[in-house]
Amino acid sequence: MMGKLFKYGSKAAWWGAKRQARAHRVQGSIMLGIACGAVVAHETYKASRRATAMRGKIVVVVGGSRGLGLEIARQFGRGGAQLALAARGEDELRSALNKLYMEDAIRQGGGALTIVADVSKQEDCERIIASTIERYGRIDVLVNCAAVMQVAPIEDMTAEAFEQAMAINFFGALHATRAVIPHMLERGSGSIVNIASVGGKIAVPHMLPYVASKFALVGFSEGLHAELRHKGIRVTTVCPGLMRTGAEGGVKFAGDAEKEYRWFKFGAETPLVSISARAAARKIFDATIAGTAEIAITPQAWLGARAVGLAPNVSQCFAAAVNHYGLPAPNGNRETTTGKELAEAKSTRDSAL
Repeated sequence: MMGKLFKYGSKAAWWGAKRQARAHRVQGSIMLGIACGAVVAHETYKASRRATAMRGKIVVVVGGSRGLGLEIARQFGRGGAQLALAARGEDELRSALNKLYMEDAIRQGGGALTIVADVSKQEDCERIIASTIERYGRIDVLVNCAAVMQVAPIEDMTAEAFEQAMAINFFGALHATRAVIPHMLERGSGSIVNIASVGGKIAVPHMLPYVASKFALVGFSEGLHAELRHKGIRVTTVCPGLMRTGAEGGVKFAGDAEKEYRWFKFGAETPLVSISARAAARKIFDATIAGTAEIAITPQAWLGARAVGLAPNVSQCFAAAVNHYGLPAPNGNRETTTGKELAEAKSTRDSAL
């Protein structure tokens, strides 16, 4: 009798456990389905917002004729914005406009305003803002993307290199921003996007003029966000890491220029440590829509900036070791050569072999 009770009791317990496990599986499947549905709904909402948030907005891209600036213009244009592009070269602006038309980044029957300007001059920055308002009646987004870069050890840098970097990378953004702020304050809305760099968080050796100007821009942009956010103006500070923009041709190199060019080009073109300009521009576009205060673009830039903040002494010792063991030594050459010239010289040598 006891054996039968044990037998039937075991079967009942087994069937009960089986039913409970089945119920847990059903419950788990339902929860997983709900979670997946929430993710899909969220992504659908993001895609819908991304497609409509910039429709009809007026976007000024300073430094929008090539590289990251052009890709940013492309993102906003394809999002339905009307564009004003400012750069120093008229031919480059014309070429940029043609590319945007070919990629459907300018609406059919529409156009884009192009402004030839030297952003190192305050009056030109003010003219960029005034011309855009005269053409479109308002400005919704200002993107400060103009920048210059020189690579060399400090011994082979000139004071002019620092002055030019500050004039364009920092004061260009400052003058354009100061010109647009009264207009945005009057309307009670607007977005200012400052393209700084991880070089504004980490002091990279052999790039000191660029680093000094970007540190200044990061400080200005973060402070500006604190002052203007409650007044309806969103300020986004962008600190990209290494990017594949193709802009190394315009970078100036001094000292042992060929060796400087080689290490710089390697970092800028290696997919595992750099991001494409198009992918970076997409992140900047999304951050502008969201009103994000600051983005770092790549995981390496994010981690690097935080490592410096958490362990500044260790980080600086590491940078000193990289400078001593990995980068070219100074040689007294202060004459600059562009990356394009160095690439052409190498191509000529290779073809002669």
